[in-house]
Amino acid sequence: MIDRGRAVRLVLIAAVLAAACSLAPAAPAQEGFQRFYPFLVDLQGWTGKKPEGFTVEMPGNSMTTASREYRRGDAKFSAQVVTGPAAQGALAVVQSSVDIETGDAHMRTGPIDGLPVARTYTVHDKSGTVLVALTPSAMFSISFMGLGEDEALLLARQFNWKAIRDELPK
Repeated sequence: MIDRGRAVRLVLIAAVLAAACSLAPAAPAQEGFQRFYPFLVDLQGWTGKKPEGFTVEMPGNSMTTASREYRRGDAKFSAQVVTGPAAQGALAVVQSSVDIETGDAHMRTGPIDGLPVARTYTVHDKSGTVLVALTPSAMFSISFMGLGEDEALLLARQFNWKAIRDELPK
């Protein structure tokens, strides 16, 4: 039997990765991904790696990703800003307003601080995602492991979603 919660999370992650992996990274643009680094803040009690990212420019399309990994003991999470086709694909679930509940996992959608958000959580390994729709083609997300759902949401809210949205092209 398929674990629906894990399947939902895998579909969500697969959409982001498929779009990201279908594009070959170009030479990094100074104004592209690096403009999001200041929003990937240091968090008290966590060790954050150096932010990294890339921008891909193609005729008629572009994609930017900026991410940072964090650790505290066995717990870890990754925060990222994604713009372009990868974000559009992942955000379909945020716009769907679907809530799914299984014995071990769930997915919930709804606004937080005025922005559309999708959250997934798997109980047995304390893992999940928080996706925030910044625009129709840009998102902020965290993926986490070894954290409670409430703590993960509190961590996600320490990043200034609206300031990140304001940094995006109009």
